[in-house]
Amino acid sequence: MPATPPPGAAFPPPGPAPWPPQAPPAGAPGGGGGGRKALGSLLALVGALLAIGGGALTAHAYSNAQQVLPNYEYGNVLWRDEPVDKVFPATLGGRGGYNGGLYDPKQALWNRVGISPETDCDKGLTRYTLKAAKDNGCKAVLRATYVDTTGNMVATVALVVLPGGGAKEKVVAAYEDKRDTEGAVAPYAVPGTLAAKWKDRNGAYVSAAYGENLPYVLGASIGSVDGHVAGVLPGEWGKYGGNDTDLESWHANAEDLVDLFRAHIDRLQTGDPR
Repeated sequence: MPATPPPGAAFPPPGPAPWPPQAPPAGAPGGGGGGRKALGSLLALVGALLAIGGGALTAHAYSNAQQVLPNYEYGNVLWRDEPVDKVFPATLGGRGGYNGGLYDPKQALWNRVGISPETDCDKGLTRYTLKAAKDNGCKAVLRATYVDTTGNMVATVALVVLPGGGAKEKVVAAYEDKRDTEGAVAPYAVPGTLAAKWKDRNGAYVSAAYGENLPYVLGASIGSVDGHVAGVLPGEWGKYGGNDTDLESWHANAEDLVDLFRAHIDRLQTGDPR
């Protein structure tokens, strides 16, 4: 034990430490709190990325669920699976059917006035077209009558149901061989309408539906609401090709109507009748 210093004396100052005190490295976290904050920020970032990714996947899945995928094979059965008032829409018009306005009443060229309850092939077609259809397995003929928006023309539109294998092309060929004298589609007169006395056909047109899954012939016969018979113009109006011009104009109107109806059937096949 060291001796106790005399009164009034003090202990000598302590000697230097074995090594000088070291300051913490620059930027080093103190007490561990900074490290926990950095780890928390990283986890928050990862969570946000997962949330964004999950939301994107959900949106993508929802988008896929909203897609309408056309089933072209449905065309084979639409004639019996669709309501008849969908097969024959209330109006037909627009610019060529494909460019918009096909079902827009403001652009309507034809208004439906009645749908035939008879679907027998013998009731829906006439002469050479009927024979060709029956020879090639005709299943049914659906018909509806339309009046144009001027109230001057009346027409019956037909959808002829056939088996596949080129049957529709054979029926169209039979019509074209007798086009000048063939009425093709039997008129359907609708009581209580402008088409109540519809019977005299001034023109007709027949064409095959497009696509292997649409085994149909589409046709129309057309006439005058007031009973005018084409090709019998009086006096000089009937001379110098006037009667032929009159007949051709009616055929052209029937062709335009069939083109509109074909556009509708194409849309009906893909689920897009709008």
